[in-house]
Amino acid sequence: MRLYHASTVIVERPDTTHSRDYLDFGRGFYLTSLREQAIKYAERFLRRQKDAWLNVYELKDDLKEWNILRFNQYDKAWLDFVAACRSGEPTKEYDMIVGGIANDRVILTLDLYFSGEINQEEALRRLIFEKPNIQYCIRSDKMLQQCLTYIESKKL
Repeated sequence: MRLYHASTVIVERPDTTHSRDYLDFGRGFYLTSLREQAIKYAERFLRRQKDAWLNVYELKDDLKEWNILRFNQYDKAWLDFVAACRSGEPTKEYDMIVGGIANDRVILTLDLYFSGEINQEEALRRLIFEKPNIQYCIRSDKMLQQCLTYIESKKL
């Protein structure tokens, strides 16, 4: 499967060390299968007068041996997991997490929920209408080395 990662640099050897804390699925290397989504994310670098690179990878098809958590929709399980990761709470160890990204519309609901302005029921009511843009968070350096192959980088 072809995956994309937007960055200000070429990333030939991805790792989890350079990840920030408190992201949607915690510390890891984030990718998307949607090329347009990665390009849109990279545009924020260009707006800041920085270089923007679209890094392209191939993810191995056979992932049966790996511990993968999948979220197919924005539901209570997804919301609870993202809330835990964004607040720094420990979560179960997974090699990879696949699920919806907190895009512009979703982040507005999450901000209201995390600030206590709406409760979980209201947040879920709003999220049910959103179609997830899928992101892949590889949290295991071993999985990065064994399952993700660098293809190329394109300057945007």
